[in-house]
Amino acid sequence: MSAETPVCQLLERQDADYRGWWWVAPPRDAWLEGGEGRLISADLAVRQAWQARGREAVSPFAEGSSLQGPGAVLFWPKAHALGEWWLLWLCASLPEGTPLQLIGEHQGGIKRVLKVLAALGLGCRKLDSARRCTLFETRTARLPLPPEAVWTQFTAEGIAEGLTLASHPGVFGHGKLDEGTLLLLEQLPARLPAGEVLDMGCGDGILAAWMAREGRDVTAVDVSTFAVEAARRTLRANELAGEVLESDVYSALKGETAQEGKRFDAIISNPPFHLERAIDYGPAARLIQQAPEHLKPGGCLILVANAFLPYAEPLERAFGGFEVLADNGRFRVYAATRR
Repeated sequence: MSAETPVCQLLERQDADYRGWWWVAPPRDAWLEGGEGRLISADLAVRQAWQARGREAVSPFAEGSSLQGPGAVLFWPKAHALGEWWLLWLCASLPEGTPLQLIGEHQGGIKRVLKVLAALGLGCRKLDSARRCTLFETRTARLPLPPEAVWTQFTAEGIAEGLTLASHPGVFGHGKLDEGTLLLLEQLPARLPAGEVLDMGCGDGILAAWMAREGRDVTAVDVSTFAVEAARRTLRANELAGEVLESDVYSALKGETAQEGKRFDAIISNPPFHLERAIDYGPAARLIQQAPEHLKPGGCLILVANAFLPYAEPLERAFGGFEVLADNGRFRVYAATRR
């Protein structure tokens, strides 16, 4: 089985023994998932893929997990602030002096790792470079800056004015309220029904917090552990109630869970359509296709999307019709009702 992604192709040609090592925030790759080592990922879907193969896979926020091991490989993310958080977290979580390799594509900014490591006082050497990727090596050390320092808060404006939002560089819209979410929020006072609502792909929890403040019974879900933690912090910061679950689209709402059989009066979403730098319609397609079975009769799906995204056809297939609530040229808000 050969590696498919460029970064894993570079790793595959190393003569290092990676047995027992931690793979940190890697992409999906058949060679990696079928080989040696253990996984740390904030992406539930990636962890579930590893666990389905009988591989050890943990969240960075898992309680009681021991990170003892001979080493770790960090797959450098395109968001450098997120990469810095991972460095701080690994240095705080692994024994001091643990070998730590960092790998990434040149177009993703891996070469900037040298400056990041230098700023943290960590030494570094280049191990290999190929396929427009580079592999560096350093060792963990005790750093004066804890990973908690990367978390920030900001105050929302507009219709969400007064809400305090917890922000992490691993969450969409880090440090700001994005234009699409604001357009969606502006439509909700006139269209959001009373009762039980689901915030699908909750991010930092802005939609969940606003709906909870408006008196709705809120459940919020996201595939990202970072987003789940941020939404929980946002609700606590505003003294609001709501349940936040880690979920790959509707996965946490099925099977033997506390949410089994629950139906909602509304599902609200600003769904993602990117996987790293590639466009990925998969999660949004599942969100729309499966929405009717998670709605009460007369319940509605309200979502915002970039205007160029082809959501009209799947909405028509799933609901038999839809309406456009708002369109500012860049973003469009759709509404569809279960009949």
